[in-house]
Amino acid sequence: MKAKGFVHKYGDNVDTDVIIPARYLNTADHKELASHCMEDIDPDFVKNVKEGDIIVARANFGCGSSREHAPIAIKASGVSCVIASTFARIFYRNSINIGLPIIECDEASEKIDDGDEVEIDFESGVITNLTKNEAYTGQPFPDFLIDIINKGGLLNSLK
Repeated sequence: MKAKGFVHKYGDNVDTDVIIPARYLNTADHKELASHCMEDIDPDFVKNVKEGDIIVARANFGCGSSREHAPIAIKASGVSCVIASTFARIFYRNSINIGLPIIECDEASEKIDDGDEVEIDFESGVITNLTKNEAYTGQPFPDFLIDIINKGGLLNSLK
């Protein structure tokens, strides 16, 4: 399983309130959530994000509330993966539960820049920065997580 796209880069402590502001939580429509994804931290995100793009951030991505809306908004916006130094634990679990691939890698989080083209091999954990011709090693996904993500999330995996 692989992902490839261009990077949207953010810093530390990107919380769920800026991923999807609370004022939009009155809908369960994934595309509606996606239309407001990241707007409080990056108003141009929804105009610039393309199918397959990748979010890269520093430490503690997804901190804040336990809302599942945050990874749903990211996935529905077309993002194929989020790379960060660390993730808030609830965000990490919610992402896997809804089938959004995420990978922790401090080196990638530090060295990848906004706009770089990146490819991720989830089975090996290798993140290749095609723009800089560099490779970083993150934690590979175990087979059961690849299965959950390939099936679109935990509930689909259990069906």
